[in-house]
Amino acid sequence: MARTRRPSPQMLTLIEALAARAPEWWHGYELMKATGLMSGTIYPLLMRMTDQRLVEAEWCAPEHPGRPPRHAYRLTAAGLQLARDLATDRPAPDGVPFPA
Repeated sequence: MARTRRPSPQMLTLIEALAARAPEWWHGYELMKATGLMSGTIYPLLMRMTDQRLVEAEWCAPEHPGRPPRHAYRLTAAGLQLARDLATDRPAPDGVPFPA
């Protein structure tokens, strides 16, 4: 089903952050710091975007013993295409170019 409405400002912020470092993986906490979005906003968005196949998620082993594994997120090809399409509608923030 084709998208019929423009993404929310929060989703745009998240897509811009993910696209800025595509195809690198991000942890949710890194995304919160980079975007200024709170966990109650960012994690539901990431889950919804994963369901829409715009973002892929994977479990990462802990960096330090005794810590729990964490999810990492990155844009899929469809998510990166959406980011590019949105970039033509809205200028990228200063210093954060969209990948070509």
